[in-house]
Order: sequence, then C-alpha cells, then structure tokens
Amino acid sequence: MVSRPHGGRLVDRVARGGSRERLLREALEMPRLEVGGGLAADAANIAHGVYSPLDGFMVQEDYLSVLHDMRLSSDVPWTIPIVLDASPGELAGVREGDEVALFYRGGPLAVLRVEEIYGWDRREHALNVFKTTDPGHPGVARLMRRKELFVGGPILLLRDPPEPFERVRLWPRETRVLFEAKGWRTIAAFQTRNVPHLGHEHVQKAALTFADGLFVSPLVGWKKPGDYRDEVIVEAYRVLLENYFPRESVVFSVLRMEMRYAGPREAVHHAIVRKNFGATHFIVGRDHAGVGSYYGPYEAWELFREFPDLGITPLFVREAFYCRKCGQVVNEKICPHGEEYRVRISGTRLREMLRRGERPPEYMMRPEVAEVVLRHPDPFVPGDER
Repeated sequence: MVSRPHGGRLVDRVARGGSRERLLREALEMPRLEVGGGLAADAANIAHGVYSPLDGFMVQEDYLSVLHDMRLSSDVPWTIPIVLDASPGELAGVREGDEVALFYRGGPLAVLRVEEIYGWDRREHALNVFKTTDPGHPGVARLMRRKELFVGGPILLLRDPPEPFERVRLWPRETRVLFEAKGWRTIAAFQTRNVPHLGHEHVQKAALTFADGLFVSPLVGWKKPGDYRDEVIVEAYRVLLENYFPRESVVFSVLRMEMRYAGPREAVHHAIVRKNFGATHFIVGRDHAGVGSYYGPYEAWELFREFPDLGITPLFVREAFYCRKCGQVVNEKICPHGEEYRVRISGTRLREMLRRGERPPEYMMRPEVAEVVLRHPDPFVPGDER
C-alpha cells in the first residue's frame, strides 16, 4: 500500500472552473509580486500536494520551528523552510489579510492570502539549514541574495508554470493512482541531480530486489555551475531505463525543485516529498544533497534516525565501487577484497573525463549513457564550479 501523505492529507490548492476564471481576472487588479522559476516551482509543488501538509508559504511560527527544531509548529517533521521573499518596496501598502497575485513570466500564477509579513536573519537561517555561512557554499550564496521580508499565507494556483519535460512529469495524485494500479505495496524512491553511473544503477537495482517498484525522480531546476543540465539527465535516464531495467518495475518522473545543497536536512526533505508521491522507502546514499566537504559522507543517515515518525523508511546504501576481483559493482558489505582491487566510481572524475570528450570505462558508466553526454554540445551548467 502506498504511503499516507505527510501530515495525513494530500493538499490540493489548484483553482479550477469558474473560481479559477474569476481569480485570473481579479489577479490583474491585485497587488503583485513577480517571482522567479524557483518560487514558481515551489508554488506549484504546494498546490499539487508535493509539499503536503503545507498549503502555502510558511508563516513565522512555522518558519522558526523548522529552522530550529526541524518540525512544523504542528510537530510534523519538516526540515527545509519553504518561504516567499519580497522587498519592502514590493509590499508597500500590502497588509495582513490582503490578497496578492504572484506573477511569473508576465502572467498571473497564483493568489496568496497574506497571513503574515515578517523579517528574517540571513546568518541564523544559513547556520541552521546549511551549517555554514561560507559564501562559497552555493546554497548560502543564493540565500544571501534573497530579499529582506518573508510573506506567509495559503495560496491558490491559477496555472502551472511551463514545464519543458511535461511528458515525464507526474504529480502525487497521478503517481498514487499509478502505483495502486500496478499493485505495488512497496515503492523505493531514488532522488538524483546527476546522470546515472553504474554505482547509481547498483543501488537502484539493490532496492528493486525487495521493493515492488522503483520510483526514479530526478530534480530539474536550478543547480550549481558544473552540474549536468536537465535535458542531459532526462535523456540519460531514458536510455538507461529502456536498456537495462524491466519496464514494468520502474516509474520515472521529473520533479521541478531547486537544489539547495543542504546536505542532511535536504536529504530528509527529499524523503518527505517522495512520501507524498506515495513512496514507502527512500534511498539515502553517500553525501546525499551535499557539496564539497561541508557535510560528512554519511551524516544524513544520522539525521534520519532523529525522525522515527517520518512515515517513510530510509534505505541506507553504502558507496558502490567496481571490484576487479569480484568482477562487478559491489559495496563494502558484500565485497571481501582489499582496496587494491577497488575502483571508486567518482562523479567528479566522470565529469572530468566527459568534459575532455573521453568515454568512461563500461564498469563505471553504460555506453548509451556516456553517448548522451558526449553528443550534447554543452552538457554542464555554465559558470565557475564551486
């Protein structure tokens, strides 16, 4: 049986029918806040239940509770603040109880009923969520550019933001129906922001040995320079799943949500989100959602143990490597051989090889996957990689 939604109910804040048409007209006369792609995606994820039980952007009580206790004020586990920032100028004349229109790319996206406008402390936020204030951390760097105030309150979504990968995007209501139709009682979810290598495939297939189905759910949206572009990730998974997985055992769906690189906290957040899609288990790998050396390689595992009431079972899978003696991809729990036989499947090393136009060995990356990256004219997010 698929998991219950987080907090007990799957939120639906999508305006429909006559109500939607009325709000679309009224939004043109409301005070408006222009939002970028990340906040537009957050609004859609709230409305479609991805962030259940949130029905809007966080008010201060929930924000501070999440920041310091990793729980909503209702005591439901939650680790990443979902907040809407605005400047005092943008909010001139707006009062609590007012409705404001969120505009994206020149058109109305959602209506927010303002419950609270409040200030926040960048340093406090960074230290609690990222465990650092170092501007070299990509999540901290983005945080420091956010505006001075947060606006909290419930939303109604008027339209979905444009989605280039609509053909491979499912919402929680759809995945839940699909999992039930397949008769899956146990679903292992796999989060990724990378092109798959043999280590990823090993972990996914290990989970499939006991779960009824695998839910592969890559993030699309903002990522730091040096990460793979969204279209490369989606195409790489298409060829991997078509060639190396039983079709009836896998559901693939992109999730538009920014990477925050918040390490352990973000790992728990990724699990909560996949629980709302119906997953019963969540694969937690090495340095999940980490960047650089800001977090320990298995620090996320320790944080999961602080949430016995999470409602989704974490699967702790150690780093996979190729063993020359075993002749296959394994991990230290099943391989008895020494380090001299072990070839680490480093994502950084693979990216360096692919940048040089080199085809990685087949014991590191499937040739079909490597071909997707190599034939793309610019497979990586541009800019200075941190």
